[in-house]
Amino acid sequence: MIDGSVVGGRRAVVEAIRSGRVLEVMVAPNVHETQGLRAVTEEAAAAGVTIRETDRQRLDLLAVNHQGVVARLRPDDQRPAELGERDLSSFPFSDDAIVVVLDGITDPQNLGAAARTTEVAGAALIVTRIKRAADVTPAAIRASAGALLHLPHARVANIPRSLERLKDAGFTVVGLHGESSLGIYDEPCPDGRVAIVVGSEGAGLSRLVREGCDLLVSLPMSGRVGSLNASASLAAALYGYVLRPKRT
Repeated sequence: MIDGSVVGGRRAVVEAIRSGRVLEVMVAPNVHETQGLRAVTEEAAAAGVTIRETDRQRLDLLAVNHQGVVARLRPDDQRPAELGERDLSSFPFSDDAIVVVLDGITDPQNLGAAARTTEVAGAALIVTRIKRAADVTPAAIRASAGALLHLPHARVANIPRSLERLKDAGFTVVGLHGESSLGIYDEPCPDGRVAIVVGSEGAGLSRLVREGCDLLVSLPMSGRVGSLNASASLAAALYGYVLRPKRT
């Protein structure tokens, strides 16, 4: 059984060490020396974290796709403290803060990839649903390259109501909607605080979430496939729209 108090994978383990949550690092015998492994050992040494050689079969029981490296995390501290809906009203957002809202992402891999993009883009917070949505599992943490160990995360029962709280906090709420006639290159992103909302691959944004957005924008699609997965759509929107320099 995969243990929820561990993280596997070299990049994820490095970020876990940096987060201050690692008790020890377990490494399989004869692991091939790579830059990734050196980063693990250097971070562990700097943080005073013990590295222990552990049988690979034991690591297989603890984590999937671990690359021969697994970190054991502090009990009940394997993830950042979760925020709730009310915290959206009091969170210390900067004047130009970015928030990412995921409406119905159920795959931990997609959650992790979206969280990685969110953290790298400098967003202040990620918001997801409590029900019918992916939780922060070891697989999600690894897919996020450890970003979920750093990124503030609000899990809420009601996305439309949470969007209203963000609006009250001065955010313009922009939803990614494939059927919108307004593309991300047609007009610049609004100034100030922006919340970008991404729906699931299958259903996209739910009706109530669409209605709760101030603005709906689409991504240009020129190929035959005509769609991107949620994390790729988020990356395109963040870098091609929200973070794109305003035209003068």
